[in-house]
Amino acid sequence: MRLDPASPADLSVQIASAIRDAIVAGELIVDQRLPSEAELSEQFKVSRPTVREALKRLAAQSLIRTQRGATGGAFVNRISFEEAYSQQITTSTLLLSMNAVSFETACEARYALERACAPLSAARRSADHLATMRAEIHRQGQPGLTDEAFCASDVAFHRALVDGAGNPVMSYQLAGAVEAMQPLMNMITFTARDRARIVAMHSDIADAMTEQDGPAVEAGLTVLERETQQLALNAIAARQAQKTSAR
Repeated sequence: MRLDPASPADLSVQIASAIRDAIVAGELIVDQRLPSEAELSEQFKVSRPTVREALKRLAAQSLIRTQRGATGGAFVNRISFEEAYSQQITTSTLLLSMNAVSFETACEARYALERACAPLSAARRSADHLATMRAEIHRQGQPGLTDEAFCASDVAFHRALVDGAGNPVMSYQLAGAVEAMQPLMNMITFTARDRARIVAMHSDIADAMTEQDGPAVEAGLTVLERETQQLALNAIAARQAQKTSAR
């Protein structure tokens, strides 16, 4: 593992990248203890604070864990899909906000991805996945449910649908779509939507999942996407009209 003196990247970033590449390449394996800070400092010809910053970066990515004591140190961590969800969600959220992605684009991507897993979810869903979807549908129909709680229930419903595919790679890839994009869409459309109509659409999707009817699940998601897109157009038009009248 070497640093590139010509690289404009911070030294701690280069060190973290070098160690990460070694983990990915299998040169450093799960549970293996990394060299000490002093050893890494000598190896990379940098100060110990620089090494310490690099290790913090790796720990933030869950690539390493630290243990105290005589037998402690930094060890290669076995990262799980569940542990990586939060990073995927955070990254997706930042990408959407920093790059000003349009509602239409985000909505299109979110439902296209979810429809891709619909056939597998319909075929593999468990009783627990169906129970979660039904429980969230019941919750969404409760009077007095806050907008925030409705949005959270909406996310939980779709996460159960996605997880029903029984594919951790797919669930991970869709985490950003459901957890990051769905709240964005809810924030824009929740004031305009008819909750009873959304509940009815969710019920149709859950019924199709129960019957293990993949095409019907896909069709239900398409109907929901069209409804969401139309709600967004109506909400945006209404806001523009208010701004115009206020001038």
